[in-house]
Amino acid sequence: MKFMVFLFLLVLVFPLVAAFATNFSQEYDLTWGTDRVRVINNGELLTLSLDKDSGSGFQSKKEWLFGKMSVQLKLVPGNSAGTVTSYYLASQGSTWDEIDFEFLGNLSGDPYTVHTNVITGGKGEREQQFHLWFDPTTDFHTYSILWNPQVIIFYVDGTPIRQFKNLGSTRAPFPNSQAMRIHSSIWNGDDWATRGGLIKTDWSKAPFTASYRNMSAQACIWSYGSGAYPCSSSSWLAKELDGPSLERLMWVQKHYMIYNYCMDPKRFPQGLPLECVAKT
Repeated sequence: MKFMVFLFLLVLVFPLVAAFATNFSQEYDLTWGTDRVRVINNGELLTLSLDKDSGSGFQSKKEWLFGKMSVQLKLVPGNSAGTVTSYYLASQGSTWDEIDFEFLGNLSGDPYTVHTNVITGGKGEREQQFHLWFDPTTDFHTYSILWNPQVIIFYVDGTPIRQFKNLGSTRAPFPNSQAMRIHSSIWNGDDWATRGGLIKTDWSKAPFTASYRNMSAQACIWSYGSGAYPCSSSSWLAKELDGPSLERLMWVQKHYMIYNYCMDPKRFPQGLPLECVAKT
């Protein structure tokens, strides 16, 4: 009932949703390594590069509270060990919220690792990792984050690979009060990214380049000073996984999940996080 009232107020106060397959320069700002960024075809294609001196990155001009954000991404080919290509949502401040896709490079012929995490109030440690059922370096694939008041769902080419449910603030923290921007970057993570840091970046292979296109957001625009979250009723705002989607999720997790923090009790000597043991 509370959620239905929340939805009604959102629709009543500000019937506004951002939805775009964007021209990059209109919706995003370069944040670092600007000389390692190429914007091509009038903003329809973007590449980020990493060399020994610097990586590169960008962020959205707008902030949102809830939405479905997507990007088509072609990852660094060949020997990408040590590199991290990221696509994530994040708020600001010392108690920030964050929802992460990070793509951890590997030696030629070995699979990428898709590293996901949910951070609330500056506290994370909710990692799940996956391999993919395709080579993400030969073509563009779509990576999406659906974030609404009930659940966060990570998608790859429309297939859900992870969900993180809102179990209520008294049971497990859930990011539902801080507006976030879209961020993306490529950077050197060879102290941890590939085989726990055993494999280092081979700088003779630089520059390492990832390509982006068709970035989109169907999202509730954050409006400072209004005391409200401008939004309208959209299918993603109340979406949860149905039966067939849950079956696909379980298939991915059975065959392609390689790490789940909820299955790592040695890491949490005081007990697993609440969301790992809650019955839903």
